[in-house]
Amino acid sequence: MGVLRRDMRIYVAGHRGMVGSAIVRRLRAAGHTNLILRSRAELDLTDQRAVEAFLAAERPDYVVLAAAKVGGIHANNTYPADFIRINLAIAPNVIHGAWRAGVARLLFLGSSCIYPREAPQPMREEALLTGPLEPTNEPYAVAKIAGIKLCESYNRQHGTRYRSAMPTNLYGPNDNFHPENSHVIPALLRRFHEAKEAGAREVTVWGTGRPRREFLHVDDLADACVHLMDIDDETYARHTAPMCSHVNVGTGEDVSIRELAELVAEVVGYEGGIRFDPSRPDGAPRKLLDVSRLHALGWRHRIGLREGLERTYRWFLEQGGAYGVRAS
Repeated sequence: MGVLRRDMRIYVAGHRGMVGSAIVRRLRAAGHTNLILRSRAELDLTDQRAVEAFLAAERPDYVVLAAAKVGGIHANNTYPADFIRINLAIAPNVIHGAWRAGVARLLFLGSSCIYPREAPQPMREEALLTGPLEPTNEPYAVAKIAGIKLCESYNRQHGTRYRSAMPTNLYGPNDNFHPENSHVIPALLRRFHEAKEAGAREVTVWGTGRPRREFLHVDDLADACVHLMDIDDETYARHTAPMCSHVNVGTGEDVSIRELAELVAEVVGYEGGIRFDPSRPDGAPRKLLDVSRLHALGWRHRIGLREGLERTYRWFLEQGGAYGVRAS
């Protein structure tokens, strides 16, 4: 029997973001109507007292921690103090607050950037803390590693059943399409769209185009998260380890940034040239997750990259294109 019941009170932290909103959609589709949701204006997750008071009053049965400050290479390089400070505040506030409120179950959302820059590919969960991190997003990665270790430590000391999911690079509805601070897919979609609208002869893409990346549609991630939340404790423990309890979530497939740019151009309908700017940082040479643990737990992705890009571009256009989507 699964863990999730339809009468459970589930608090989704970060429900307005790309990940949180997808998880809310997935939970509602499964018949969960007793969701606890608060906007940033209603609850500041960096305020420890406010978070603890909120969780003590609401006492959810399950907490999904999808709230985070996120961004691409440029944003991580430009605002490293913000990325480490905000994310290091959110994780302990929510995790400790959940424990104090008697919440036995929690799912923490991390990122594949937790693994060392030179980790063997594909990256297994056991690669965590085995080498130096990618410098361009180290502050963010450190905060996410802290969240994983918080969950493991509360499980060991307090007997909680907190789990962590490490998604690969995500994209989809409600993404951030800022021209500089976004991740690679929304940045490319916006750039090629604007070039098509302007009739530009060429689009410049940051980096050499050689790094390889894995991409997962956020609706697939949401489905995987609900699947992981619902697995019984015995099955989950059988496929993880006390000191390595997080689970990679991805497709197990990757493409080069050059291949991605060419595919985005096709989806958008841009017919001009593509130029790569090697003066811009590439980031890690490759980031591919080993998803064998997730497969053993009974989940595989369903949305292919082209289909996912087409869905995301349609959503982008429905929001009014570059002038209607979230800019920061």
